[in-house]
Amino acid sequence: MVNKPSAGIKKNPDLVIINPDLPVLIPKKENGNFGYVNQKGKFIIQPEYHIAVFFYEDCNLLNSPNEKARKFGSKEYATVEKDMISYRVDKTGKRVYQFKESDLGKCKFEEYKQQLYQAYVLNGFYGIIEKAKFVNAADYRDYQIYPQYQYLYIMEGDDVAHPMIVASHNDKFGVIDVNNKVIVPFEYSNIKRNFSWKLGKMFEVTKDGANYYYIDAGNKTY
Repeated sequence: MVNKPSAGIKKNPDLVIINPDLPVLIPKKENGNFGYVNQKGKFIIQPEYHIAVFFYEDCNLLNSPNEKARKFGSKEYATVEKDMISYRVDKTGKRVYQFKESDLGKCKFEEYKQQLYQAYVLNGFYGIIEKAKFVNAADYRDYQIYPQYQYLYIMEGDDVAHPMIVASHNDKFGVIDVNNKVIVPFEYSNIKRNFSWKLGKMFEVTKDGANYYYIDAGNKTY
């Protein structure tokens, strides 16, 4: 009996960590379905799902009235959907839980982190201001980034002092930081404004407007 727990902790050699900032498994679409690849781009969970999100906590399950369901809300599992049925899968791809409406509890929301920065539009162009310090719209020194972009969107993240900002310039999308340094070059037709940066330190991008995939902050494709 003593040996049983250690058997379950065996390290999976496929779950390689090249970049510790990234998830060990990353959703990827192939032939219309989603699966998960490791950091080397190898499919570990085959693409058979209509929806696949990052391995992350599910607060509805963590607060489930069904005690047995709560463990499946941990970040060791991911939510997937196939044939209109939602599951939690583990990192081997095993379906360990099928969602039931009666198991879903109420989320206890964390205190909202107030953003330090916000987008500001001047003469049709977008810039960035630090809300607490912005006084005079006519003074260029009051801007964190003077309005010069077609579009800006501050991505949701845990570090409000150093957010990632999706920007559009010359009809192409890229990513900048609050110092106007280019993080991801302006070569995409769109970058989704979703929780991919908060959940996985990644961006969901497309060059053709149809096929989306994930890149990291170094513009590496997965």
